[in-house]
Amino acid sequence: MYQGNHIAAIIPARDEASSIGLVVKGLIDLKDANNKRIIDKIVVCDNGSADKTAIIAQQAGASVITQNRPGYGIACMTALTKTKDADILLFIDGDNAFRAQQAIPLLSSVANGVDLAIGSRKLGRIEKHALTIPQQFGNWLAAYLIKLLWGKSVTDLGPFRAISQQALQRLSMEDETYGWTIEMQIKAIQSNMAISELPVDTYRRLGQSKISGTVKGTIGAGTGILSMIACLRWRQFKQISKQSSFSKSLKDNSSRL
Repeated sequence: MYQGNHIAAIIPARDEASSIGLVVKGLIDLKDANNKRIIDKIVVCDNGSADKTAIIAQQAGASVITQNRPGYGIACMTALTKTKDADILLFIDGDNAFRAQQAIPLLSSVANGVDLAIGSRKLGRIEKHALTIPQQFGNWLAAYLIKLLWGKSVTDLGPFRAISQQALQRLSMEDETYGWTIEMQIKAIQSNMAISELPVDTYRRLGQSKISGTVKGTIGAGTGILSMIACLRWRQFKQISKQSSFSKSLKDNSSRL
């Protein structure tokens, strides 16, 4: 529990045997001022691992659920089926690129009324070689497009984030692949939710990234993010056009009376 809230941590993971135990242990060791555990439940979604990710995660103290269909979004959504009783949800990667202790400001922000708290790597310290040039450029481009299209300044699409259960349900998340994180941020902006960005430090991950570590992953992630931006903007445009047409119709009918 944290400030009276039940906390669940979600870790989507595929072939993270070298790091998943460290991530789970870090979350389990998180304590409040009264030396009580902060994270009530840790759910690891094993997203089709060929190594011992699931076994190690379970041995470290996490609950494990399996989703063999690859995709960051579908892994998160699968894990969410086990966290319906949580008040606040914490998302963190299983590669040990973040430190669990920095989850506390994110959780505190949500516990005190913010809907979505993003851990911004841009605002924190980035260890040398922790983020590739394509990752940094992709974050910059996405942030620029969000500012251009929605007028909201963001610095990062960081996967280390906390959100209230109530807010997440309102977002009706859909993306099953690389667009999950930006879908959450844009939909929160469109819904006028309270969003905060807090600095988190980023370290070189353990093992090879399935996204930035391969050309296919990098292209797939970039395509997924840009496609999600285009999709959400188009939906918003259609909704505004529909509302405008409805208002015009009402006005025309009124003038005939």
